[in-house]
Amino acid sequence: MSAPHQEEGTRGTSAGPFRQPRAVWAVAFACVISFMGIGLVDPILPALADSLDATPSQVSLLFSSYLIVTAVAMLFVGWVSSRIGAKRTLVTGLAIIVVFAALAGSTDSINGIVGFRAGWGLGNALFIATSLAVIVASASGGFAGAIILYETALGLGIAVGPLLGGELGAISWRGPFFGVAVLMAVALVATLAFVPDLPRPQRRTSPVAPLRALRHRGLLTMGIMALLYNWGFFTMLGYAPYPMELDAHRLGLVFTAWGLLVAAFSVFFAPRLQARFGTAPVLYANLLGLGVVMTVIAAGVGSPATVVVAVIVSGAFIGINNTLTTQAVMLVSPVERPVASSAYGFLRFIGGGLAPYVAGKLADATDLGVPFYVGAATFLLAIPVLACGHRLLREAESGTGDGEPVTPSFTPVPANAPAGARPVVVAVGAHERAAVIVDSAARLARDTDSPLEVVHVRLTAVVEEQAVDTETEEEARRAVQAHLDRLGALGVAATGQVLAGV
Repeated sequence: MSAPHQEEGTRGTSAGPFRQPRAVWAVAFACVISFMGIGLVDPILPALADSLDATPSQVSLLFSSYLIVTAVAMLFVGWVSSRIGAKRTLVTGLAIIVVFAALAGSTDSINGIVGFRAGWGLGNALFIATSLAVIVASASGGFAGAIILYETALGLGIAVGPLLGGELGAISWRGPFFGVAVLMAVALVATLAFVPDLPRPQRRTSPVAPLRALRHRGLLTMGIMALLYNWGFFTMLGYAPYPMELDAHRLGLVFTAWGLLVAAFSVFFAPRLQARFGTAPVLYANLLGLGVVMTVIAAGVGSPATVVVAVIVSGAFIGINNTLTTQAVMLVSPVERPVASSAYGFLRFIGGGLAPYVAGKLADATDLGVPFYVGAATFLLAIPVLACGHRLLREAESGTGDGEPVTPSFTPVPANAPAGARPVVVAVGAHERAAVIVDSAARLARDTDSPLEVVHVRLTAVVEEQAVDTETEEEARRAVQAHLDRLGALGVAATGQVLAGV
C-alpha cells in the first residue's frame, strides 16, 4: 500500500512514538485485540471439551480451521487491498471478526465453533495484512515510532490475551468469544471514525504473486523452515493445556507468563542476539532449544508442574524465533516485501493449522505424549532445512554472493553529474534532518572539488510475519530528486540513488 507523500522534513519529526494521531491509536487498539486472538482461547480449551462433550482432537480444530483459512487468505489479501484500499480492507476484516466471534460464542456445538473460527480467520488475515501498513502510513514521528507502537501492541496483546481469556473463561467458555466481539466492535467504530482514506497503490498485486514467489529457493527454504517451526509451536499451544490439569483462571495466568516472555524476547532480546551472533546461528540454537523443551513436555506429560514450567520457558524461544524467522525470510527474498510476507504467511499458517489436527489424531490413537515428541522432531528437522539456505542467508546479511538477487538493491535517480571523479557519498533516510545532512556533505564536496552521491535509504519494516515498505519507490525517488534540485541550484554536481533494504 502507499503512504501519503510528505514533503522533505515532515516525514520524520521529533514527536515520541506514543504521541500519535487518533487514527494510529484506533488501529493499535485493534491490533492488541487481534493479537489476543490465539492466546485468548487457550485457557478455555479443557472447559470447551467438558461443556460440549468434545474430545481434545475435536477442540483442536478451533486452531486448524482458524489458521488454515488465514493461510489461504494470506495469498489474496494483497490483491484485495490493492483494489479496495487499505482502510476498506482493514474495516472489512474487523467487521468479519466481530460477526464470527459473536457467532462462535452463540453456538452450542463444537462443529459450529470450528466453522465460525474459520470465518474469524478470514477476518484476521484481512486485518493483520494491512494493520502495520496503515499505522506506518498514519503515524507521526517517522516509521521508527510507528514500529515501536506496533510492537507494543503486539506484546500487549500476546501477554494480555490469555489473562483475559482466563478471567472471562472462568465465568463461561462463551466469555472470550463475546469479549473479542465487543472489543473489536469498538475498534471498528474507532477505525471508521478516525482513520482517513489512504491512497491505493499505483500497481495492483496479482493473487498468484505469492505462489510464484515460492519458486525462489531462498524464500521457499525459509518458508518450509517456518512451516516446521509453527507445526511444533501450535502443537504445544493446542495441546499443552490438557496435561496441566488447571482451571481456566490458572491456565490464563500460565499463558500470560508465557506471553510476557514471548513479547519481551521478541521485542528486546531477538534484535540484540541477531546483531551479536547473526540470524542463522541464533535460529539454530533457538530451534534446538525448542526441541529440547518439547521433549521435556513429552517426557513429563504426566507431571502438570513439568508441563507448566516448560511451556512458560518456551515463550523465550518462541519470541526470538518469531522475530528472526521473519527477518530471515525478508533477507533472502528477491521479491517485493509484501509479496514475500504473504508467501511466508501462507506456509507458516498452513503448518500451524495442520499441526493441531494431526496432533489430535495421534493423541487419540496413542497417548498424549506422542504429539509433543512429533512437535520436538519438527523443531529439530527445521535445523537442516535452515542449513540448506545458510549460504543465501549469510550472503544476504553480508551483502556478498552471486546467487539470487537479494537486498539491498540500488535504483539510480537520473541526474546530470560528471563521470569519473571520486564522489563524496552521503546516505540519508526519510527524516527531518535529511536535508541538513545532505547540505553538509555538499559543502565537503564543494571544498574538495568532488561530485556528490546522494543515497536515499528506503527501508522495509519487519515485525513478526508482517513486512511493509516505509515509503513507496516513487516517494523515495521524489525525495532524492528534491535533494538534487536543491543542490543543482547551489551549483553542486550530484547524482542520486535509492537503496532498498530491510
